[in-house]
Amino acid sequence: MQYKIHRFKSPTSTQDKVKEFLKKGFSNIVVIADTQTRGRGRFGRKWHSGKGGLWMSILLKPANIKNIQYLTFAAAISVVKSIKKICKFDANIKWPNDVHYKDKKLCGILTENVFGKENYVIAGIGLNVNQSEFSKDIKDIASSIKIITNKKTNINKLSKIIIDEFFNIYNHQYNKNRLNNIMKEWKKYCDTIGKEVSVITKNEIIKGKAIGADEDCNLMLKSKGKSIKIVEGDLRVKY
Repeated sequence: MQYKIHRFKSPTSTQDKVKEFLKKGFSNIVVIADTQTRGRGRFGRKWHSGKGGLWMSILLKPANIKNIQYLTFAAAISVVKSIKKICKFDANIKWPNDVHYKDKKLCGILTENVFGKENYVIAGIGLNVNQSEFSKDIKDIASSIKIITNKKTNINKLSKIIIDEFFNIYNHQYNKNRLNNIMKEWKKYCDTIGKEVSVITKNEIIKGKAIGADEDCNLMLKSKGKSIKIVEGDLRVKY
């Protein structure tokens, strides 16, 4: 499956920009920006997206929209594999949508659905690549490939490999309903499983041991002898 890349200097966000292509009926479009003026993460939070990072969104029109949560996992796998290939270090996946290195966040993924006459999915990827420092409010929790490797990375080369990895999973696993393969690979890179965690949900804080993910990509916890399903929340992991 072919895709087309469109580059922009400074849109509000790549998610917003890709929706302009969606309105024209396009799909398999990748939007990449140098910076974003209003980047956002999960729960509408502000996403720091200055120069030196990789900010991109992939617009898809999947035939099967029943299991789109697997596309978040596919994006995370693509980022981890590409970092290993190009930057030669092992990053890990933290459920549900982060890639990190030694508990410092490198990448966040935001998957959005647009349902209507036709159904679309947008997989947004924000990856810290060549930043040397971060603002005071995130410097203790964020890192970049440059900080880890002490080297500058070619963003165009890295983005191409991530996109190719992603479309490889999308075409050969997701579209062929081989979701088990995606889950198996995700578990290989996810270091949340087996750890003691606390999850801040809308109503409470739940503590327990992460024991796996179910077929809907929810996190399964063992807490006070019971199995609990976590659909969404902020995860704190004890490494």
